[in-house]
Formats: sequence, structure tokens, C-alpha cells
Amino acid sequence: MRIRFLLTAALASLSSMASSVQAEIKLPNIFSDHMVLQQGQENKIWGKGEPGETVTITLGDKKVTCKADGKGDWSAKLPSMGLGEPLVLKVAGSSTIEIKDVLIGEVWICSGQSNMQWSVNSSNDPDLEKLSAKYPKIRMINFPQKGTQEAIWSHDDRKWMVTTPENVGNFSAVGYFFARQLHQTTDVPIGMINNAWGGSACEAWVNRDVLSAEFPKLVDRWKGMEDEFAKLNSKSDRNEQENKRLGDLGRQMSGNARPGNIYNGVLKSHLGYGIKGAIWYQGESNAGRAYQYRDLFPRMIKNWRDEWGQGDFPFYWVQLADFQAEVKEPGDSDWAELREAQTMAMDKLPNSGQAVIIDIGEGKDIHPTNKEDVGKRLARWALAKQYGIQIDFQSPRYDSMVVEGDKAIVSFKHVGSGWRPFDVNEVIGFTVAGEDKKFYNATAKILKDGRIEVSAPEVKTPVSVRYAWATNPVCNLFSKNGLPVTPFRTDDWPGVTMGRD
Repeated sequence: MRIRFLLTAALASLSSMASSVQAEIKLPNIFSDHMVLQQGQENKIWGKGEPGETVTITLGDKKVTCKADGKGDWSAKLPSMGLGEPLVLKVAGSSTIEIKDVLIGEVWICSGQSNMQWSVNSSNDPDLEKLSAKYPKIRMINFPQKGTQEAIWSHDDRKWMVTTPENVGNFSAVGYFFARQLHQTTDVPIGMINNAWGGSACEAWVNRDVLSAEFPKLVDRWKGMEDEFAKLNSKSDRNEQENKRLGDLGRQMSGNARPGNIYNGVLKSHLGYGIKGAIWYQGESNAGRAYQYRDLFPRMIKNWRDEWGQGDFPFYWVQLADFQAEVKEPGDSDWAELREAQTMAMDKLPNSGQAVIIDIGEGKDIHPTNKEDVGKRLARWALAKQYGIQIDFQSPRYDSMVVEGDKAIVSFKHVGSGWRPFDVNEVIGFTVAGEDKKFYNATAKILKDGRIEVSAPEVKTPVSVRYAWATNPVCNLFSKNGLPVTPFRTDDWPGVTMGRD
């Protein structure tokens, strides 16, 4: 009898302990010490607890309560707050969590592939940058690289960090230089959420349900690989070749190109956190499907905006830099077509913009180390559009063309106070073609009214003009404000990536 009593008591104790553990309040890792919350708007706070329990969230003089649902999930929105001293976020229910050193300021996502992931340590002058990185009001959180079809709720080993000489080296360089420019200009705390993943494809960042409905060929290609993986994985008598294939497929299943993988594995853990906007540097992995990117990229942005629940928040991206060997003669280029797709996105989406960096790439390296100018060009957009700073921010862009005899006259928008060819007075980078669609290097002349006159002796009647239309173009035209002309073409002739899904 006594043994039975002791056993019953032990089981009851274990049951009580299990209930206690289950009842603990939990927060995803985006809520951690040193976090920054977005000023001037409601901020969503969410977590897990005991089903049906009441949860109280307190920050400064703001307090809200909510009730967990049948699965224990709860969320509430803190009222809008302004700038002030560091605060403590207290979340109380069956247990209590305190998040210390919370600042109210401006929060931005920095996302994309390796050029956004690229660290301060690997960029220009890291020793000097680290010596001066004493910005306690600039914070960053770095998310891990996890690819999965099942949403990950939290990445508990990743927390917010304060900018110091000791840890800034592992920050996204573009994100850091963007944040530093904003902070130095506005004197407001800046929080950067870095979730970039090197080599990632755009489709991995999108909700798979969206892709299945709107990009069925893309998803079907992956379904074939997924079925093959499942079949091989279930086979018990695989040969050496099949094992090798299984390993290759397994890496793709958890990798950064599978539709929806990063959306679930990384983005979902903080999707809905209060932000001001996002900066993005990606496209290299999609260059071979540039025509598809015309629709895929803006659809990704719309997907983020729809699910974030903050309307059409600002979204600014970096156009691909120059890369690979310079080519003297005009020709086709998938990278040129990808840049065109990026430019087109500005016409499809409100509150969007593009930083052109055709002048600061490196032919020998897909990862140019000058990330400071990239961050600053993105910061120009935010400072002008979100913070009301009177500053030039948009690169000159093609507007229209007229033909006068054997000359094409091209007009531009966003030129500002005039032109400044770099290095030499001659304008370099234009090509021209007639009806035969054969392009020739052109002579370009700046007219008194600011238009550009383009001609080549081989073309008697111009039909199309292109500028910087190459993977690594030789070009030198800037506005006087120091921003390079956006690469463009005036024709819509079929490109080399047309039809690639």
C-alpha cells in the first residue's frame, strides 16, 4: 500500500512539474534585452503560455492584457510610444519575463543574400570601422540560416546586440552603414533585424501557398525533386549512386532556394514585429530567370506587406553591382536583364526605391567590399522619404527618346542640377541599334538642355538605345549629386532569360 501511495505521489509531482513547465510564459527571440521597438505606432507583442490564461504586458506607463487561446498562443499590441530613456518590458502570466534596456526608435529589416549578409569584418577598413563603432543606440539582431517547410517560431540562440567595437565586426555591413547614417542624421535609436542568407533565391522568401497559386511551374519543378527525395529516402537498399543523389537532394530540401524555405525557417519567427521598413540586396541567384523576377520580386514584397500587417511599408533595394570581366562590344546579359527587372519593380509598387551601384562593384569578386557607399545610397532614400531630409536620393532614370535623323535624343528624370561624367569628359556606356537589332558602341553628347545625344556611324536610323547594358559595363555618367545613371534600354526585344521558369 505504501509503495502504491509513493508511486501515486511521484506521478502527481511529475504531472505538476510538467504542467508548470508547460505553463511558463515564452517569447520568441526577437524579444530580448537591448531590443528596439518602433516609435509612433502600435507594436505587436506575442508569445505562448497556458491555454486560456491572462497575460499582462507592461512597458513604461503602457499596459495591455490579453488571453491565450486554446493552444496557448497569445498576442497584444502595445500603444504607440515616443522616444525616451531605456525601458523594461514586463510580460506576466503564469510566470514573468523581463526584457531590459528596451529603446523606442526606428526599426528596419536588412535582408537578401550574401551581399547583405556580408559583414563589417569583410568590408573596407574593418580595423578603423571597429575602432569607431561606439553607438549604444544602434542595435542589431542576426538571425540564423534555417531552411524548412515548417514554420520555426523562435531562434533562441540569437539576441539583440548593442553596437560596440567588439561585436560590430559580425554585423551586416550594408545594414550597419545604413543604420549609422540614419542615426547620425536623426539622432534616433536604430534597430536592424538582419535575416540575410547568402546565395538565397527570391522564391525561398515567399509563402509557398502564394507561389503555388501564381508561379506553378516554379513549384512543380521542386515537387519533382521532393517526390524523388521522398522515394529515395524510403528505400532501404540504396546503391552508392542513389545515396549520393539522396545527399544532394537532402541539402536542397533544407537549403536556401526551395520555395518557402526561408519564409518558414527564418522570416516567420519575426514576421509582424513592428518595423519602419526594409532594405534588400538580392538578385544574383535569380539572374538566370530575370524575366520571371519581374513578377516574382514585387510579389515577394507584396507578400511581406500583406502578412506584416503594416500596410505598404517602405521597401528599398540595391540594384546588382558590376561583376565579371568587362566586355568591349555590346551583347546580351542576364545580369542586365535582372537589373531591368529590379528597376521595373519601382513602377509596380508604392513606397519603393532602388539604390544604383553600377560603379562600385568588382569584376573579380561578386562580393565588392565597398559596403559603406551601398548603405549610404539606401539611407538617402529613407532620409528623404521617411524622415523629411532635403537630400538627393534617386539615380537619374531614362524617361523618353526621340529620333532626329541619324541621332537618338534621350531624356532623363531625376537629373538634379546637371551631369558629371566620371574620370573623363567623354560620356561612355551608350550603345545604339537600328531595325536589324545589332548594337554598336555609340558616341554620346550632353546637350545644353540636359538631354543626351547618341549616335554611331554604323546606324543610320536609330531604333534603340541602351546604357550600361552588360554584366560589367564600362560606363561613367553621373548626376552632379554623385548618383550613377540607372542602366536601361529603350527597346523591349526578347532577352536571353525570356521563358525561363
